[in-house]
Amino acid sequence: MNKQSEHTKGIIFTALAYFMWGFLPLYWKPLHSIEAGELLSHRIVWSFVFMMIIVVVTGKTRAFFQNLKQLFTERKHFFAILAASLLISANWLIYIWAVNADHVIEASMGYYINPLISVLLGIIVLKEKLNFWQKASFGVALIGVLMLTIQYGHFPWIALSLALSFGLYGLVKKLGNYDAVLGLTYETMFVTPLALLFLLFWGQRGFGVFATSGAGINALILCAGIATAIPLLFFASGAQRISLAMVGFLQYIAPSIMLLLGVFLYHELFSTVHLIAFCFIWLALLLFSFSKHKWMVRLQPKNKRKTYSM
Repeated sequence: MNKQSEHTKGIIFTALAYFMWGFLPLYWKPLHSIEAGELLSHRIVWSFVFMMIIVVVTGKTRAFFQNLKQLFTERKHFFAILAASLLISANWLIYIWAVNADHVIEASMGYYINPLISVLLGIIVLKEKLNFWQKASFGVALIGVLMLTIQYGHFPWIALSLALSFGLYGLVKKLGNYDAVLGLTYETMFVTPLALLFLLFWGQRGFGVFATSGAGINALILCAGIATAIPLLFFASGAQRISLAMVGFLQYIAPSIMLLLGVFLYHELFSTVHLIAFCFIWLALLLFSFSKHKWMVRLQPKNKRKTYSM
């Protein structure tokens, strides 16, 4: 298969992943009456079950057990997977709660901010350097966040928690040398015992809804693993075929869809202040996305200019 065809396939797979993530609120909304912790636990358990099926079907069973042995003998990989599993679980919990508590718009803002948080983590942890426009983009985004903070009367913790948890998840994933299928399988495996314990405790107290709800609700709960894993597999398959810049451009599909759903389908509050704040965030993303282009470098103050190779 030629290079152009592989690039096209990469764009399609990656875009499909982001479209699926964008429309996920439609999946979780019918389950709004179920407690977020119970939904998260089911999502973890059925994701692990589905990923184990994928491992067997794709012939990765041997690699799964070989790497599993390595995982428990090498401290670095063990703690990387453990941290990743806890961070992605926290991200899923916050996201499910936000969607079902009518905070889809704020959740979308979290995923708009996520790329900037990832870069900020790179500066703090990996000691990466930023140019003038990249620094400016953080200042512009901060104005948008502060506007929402003043508007809400409290810090937009949902958006920042989603962005920070997913940003940290991406950072610790760099420490684990596993492909997408095995990585997600190990991550869900680590937290599945906790999820099962929660479901057992929740059921004994009479709060569990699984098997007592209608067939449609039970089917949605059972398929939570599929809804979780398929976009991740599409993303893994697509991202390796295209440039990081293209991945960065496509990633705004998901929060844009979520924003539209929040405003036009779920009729959440979207005031003039929201619009202005989002405009600052979108401007920050544009500044950051084009910050290394030669024509942007020329617009920098002379004392801030550096030579960038494109």
